[in-house]
Amino acid sequence: MRTPLLCLLAIATLLRAETPSVQPLPLGASAPDFTLPGVDGRNWSLKDFADAKALVVVFNTVHCPTSQAYEARLKQIVADYKPSGVAIVAISPNDPRSIRLDELGYTDLGDSFDEMKVRAKEQAFNFPFLYDGDTQTTAKAYGPLTTPHAFLFDAERKLRYVGRIDDSEAEARVQRRDLREALDAVLAGKPVEVAQTKVFGCSVKWAGKQEQVKTFMDKLANEPVSVDLVDAAGLAALRKGDGTKVRLVNFWATWCGPCVAEFPELIEIHRMYRKRDFELVTVAANNPNEKSEVLKFLTRMQASGKNVLFGSDDKFAMFAAFDPKIDGQLPVTVLLSPKGDVLYQRAGRIDALELKREILKAIGREKVK
Repeated sequence: MRTPLLCLLAIATLLRAETPSVQPLPLGASAPDFTLPGVDGRNWSLKDFADAKALVVVFNTVHCPTSQAYEARLKQIVADYKPSGVAIVAISPNDPRSIRLDELGYTDLGDSFDEMKVRAKEQAFNFPFLYDGDTQTTAKAYGPLTTPHAFLFDAERKLRYVGRIDDSEAEARVQRRDLREALDAVLAGKPVEVAQTKVFGCSVKWAGKQEQVKTFMDKLANEPVSVDLVDAAGLAALRKGDGTKVRLVNFWATWCGPCVAEFPELIEIHRMYRKRDFELVTVAANNPNEKSEVLKFLTRMQASGKNVLFGSDDKFAMFAAFDPKIDGQLPVTVLLSPKGDVLYQRAGRIDALELKREILKAIGREKVK
């Protein structure tokens, strides 16, 4: 049996093996070439920006709350500096398979290429957004440490500035706009006063982290699953909220096809947001004598959250206790505020993306206020 010290050493060795030794491109270096697919349906290379008087390459991702916080600022920089001949391109360096579900607690989308397309369209990006998640060759050449991480090249494509966009994730607290100051200097033909800064944001999800994701998923799969009988008073209390958490309540049954089909999406949502002020409660509409069948299904679904089964055959009484306005169609999904206000209600199969957005409205998308 391994000692704790040996276990820690083994873990440290594994982490070193999984994370490539990446350092940012040194100042004065030439911009590495790339050919990457963009969300606009075309491939982009360094030569596509040949006419730009300055080029900013920003490594940014969809899921990272820090990256999200800078999207509007990047768009404004594009609008302000495009007339001066500045080009900006964003590159997502992340391997989508190397992101744990609990790392998606501030987003409705992950970092796959398809999800990048959705985000870029919704946010009306005015800059190319490229995907490097399959090989990460470009990311390794430039060396971003976090997302976001900016690299500014002059007209000869020599690196003149590398670091943060500005000094605060919360825009209201920004004191120094480093990237803008560097752009002004490069365009004026002057030295950049502060040519390199530290960065802050989400770590790059290198491909080697897939094993960590598997370990995480295996741990979730081994969490205990249970189902408890609940009476009318218990359902009424469930409807009122607990004063602290946003609560998602799903009424379902093992014999309901749409219920079974959407259940994995509900489990994924629970795993994404459960570390925040959020909980999922499933209410089985099976009869009490079917408890073992309900538990078998929940176990197969790895539903380790709160699960209840109404302790009566009277389904009308079940819905009346929770909310008389519900007509009893299954599945029924209700999102409640901590005070019990209905924030979202859906009869029939959920739209997972729509529901995630409603949850984020309730618990907050921003990490920093």
